[in-house]
Amino acid sequence: MNEQTVTEVVLPGIVEPEGLELRQAAAPTPGPGQVVIAMEATGVSFAEQQMRRGRYYDQPPFPFVPGYDVVGRVLSTGPQVDPALAGRRVAALLKVGGWASHVVVDALDVVEVPDGVGAAEAETVVVNGITAHQMLHGLARVRAGQTVLVHGAGGGVGQILVQLAKAAGVRVIGTASPRHHEALQAQGVAPIDYRSADVPGQVRELAPGGVAAVFDHVGGPGVVDSWRLLAPGGTLVCYGSAATRDDSGSKQWPVLKILARTMAWNALPNGRHAHFYNIWAGRRFQPSRFRARLRSDLGEVFAALDRGELTAPIAARLPLARAGEALRLAESGTVTGKVVLTP
Repeated sequence: MNEQTVTEVVLPGIVEPEGLELRQAAAPTPGPGQVVIAMEATGVSFAEQQMRRGRYYDQPPFPFVPGYDVVGRVLSTGPQVDPALAGRRVAALLKVGGWASHVVVDALDVVEVPDGVGAAEAETVVVNGITAHQMLHGLARVRAGQTVLVHGAGGGVGQILVQLAKAAGVRVIGTASPRHHEALQAQGVAPIDYRSADVPGQVRELAPGGVAAVFDHVGGPGVVDSWRLLAPGGTLVCYGSAATRDDSGSKQWPVLKILARTMAWNALPNGRHAHFYNIWAGRRFQPSRFRARLRSDLGEVFAALDRGELTAPIAARLPLARAGEALRLAESGTVTGKVVLTP
């Protein structure tokens, strides 16, 4: 590839992972307030798995370039941007567009990566780290000595939730497939097989008075059990609808159903709270506040990663041209950690 072109992975429609298309396009030029990032690492998240099925709540019309986040070096800066930013390693949250060799973003949306953190390592905690940190400390506001339930404790967000919770002195019960149980136990987590016939019963045995918070990415009927497992004053944080990934029909309905439930539960006079977490909340109407919170939260996650207090395993590193293979691997459920794409 020369300096005049960019390599992009395009999602043309509802296709199998092998249906992703590789194309060459004109290299982006930064406008006022923008920078061009030369991608060093981007990742495969659950959002892309939903998008290829047309199931992500507010995905753009096909065709488009997927890629929820990106880490790379600032290649060039546009007018009204400090030229000293060029050459620095940064991360950006995008929602789409990250599966490309070069990405143009607003300079205000980039967060610098500490010198001691590699690109691939940083990538594993961008969307997953922000999500975990904001849910744990912003919404649930956990305190030392409390007990929480993390569904999908062996997954991308779940692994970081577990580590941040343990660092805060919180006891963790985690649902996960058996292959994750040994690692979870080593971290002091009480694991439960999510395929068990009576997950709620096992949680109640471990926490008879209920749990202070439940983090539920599954959605579907099971979210009712999550609500019922809360202790008085507890908080349910829903952040996905994984149970409906392979469903057909409206992609908005599963989210709207969860939102309706959280509103109804919050109206009950029992002191418990329910939230549907949206990483983009406040972006449109309070952009300055959104960016400040994002920079602060991701900065804390990066600092913890740099100090070795937080780890996020890399399942595989594949070149951008093998994005279909990477997506298939991430969807297989056979790997632990983030599947990372490199240039």
